Amino acid sequence: MAAVHATAAAATRFISVDVRQGGIAVVTLAKEPVNSMDLAAWQLLDQTLTRLEADTSINAVIFASGLKRDVFSAGNDLLELYAPKTTAARYAEFWIAQNAFLVRLHRSRLVTVAAIRGACPAGGCAISLCSDFRFMTPSGSMGLNEVQLGIPVPKFWGLLMGRVIGSKAAEDMLLSGRMASAEEAKQLGLVDGVVSAEQLLPTALAAAERACKQPPAARAATKLLLREEFCQAWEAFYPSEPEFGWRFLSDERTIAVLKGAMARLSSKAPGKQPVAKL
Repeated sequence: MAAVHATAAAATRFISVDVRQGGIAVVTLAKEPVNSMDLAAWQLLDQTLTRLEADTSINAVIFASGLKRDVFSAGNDLLELYAPKTTAARYAEFWIAQNAFLVRLHRSRLVTVAAIRGACPAGGCAISLCSDFRFMTPSGSMGLNEVQLGIPVPKFWGLLMGRVIGSKAAEDMLLSGRMASAEEAKQLGLVDGVVSAEQLLPTALAAAERACKQPPAARAATKLLLREEFCQAWEAFYPSEPEFGWRFLSDERTIAVLKGAMARLSSKAPGKQPVAKL
């Protein structure tokens, strides 16, 4: 079928939706250079998913990167987190938009798949953890690396990782802020498979097709039973997080760490692997 593009004019710049046979929508995020997630990006993802869920002909959604580099998403745009360049009000709006999308994704009636090409830190990792299936290329890496930037891991992001790989393994990763290689991610259960870049989308499509063969109403209802209590607790909690988070972001020590991270990013030579953002 022909590509169905996001309705907002801004969305056509970096988000596209291609509906494949069987009602499988491939959502491609191509916000060069590293799919950094600002307020607009999270809002557009939420609008896109909302529209797909409302379309009864859509049964599954695959999230993929359309970047030139091997990066799924380098996570949140540091300008949304660097206190001298933002405000507490803007940060609260950003944080709520981000988590509203993630909760929607985690409880979605759709079969959801993350096709992870390359680096997948923090916000990219959160998108992947909220999906039903995750596949990664051999060069990929994945994790919630907030601690390395002087910021606490968001509570329900960390809890979700614990639900996926177990609390002990999750704490080991979260407290150090380290990233797992593709092979380790497979061993931990962070991803369901490691495949070549050429086979990434076909593998994701095949997984979606298999899942879609199950009676959709029963599958969606079971998924909701397993996840709804967690999602409701998440929804009740995340509106209170911005005040807590802003105290860290406005601390001089955190500002210094983020300033250094932005300096490293801006000094990266063209063609090199970007430093993970957040």
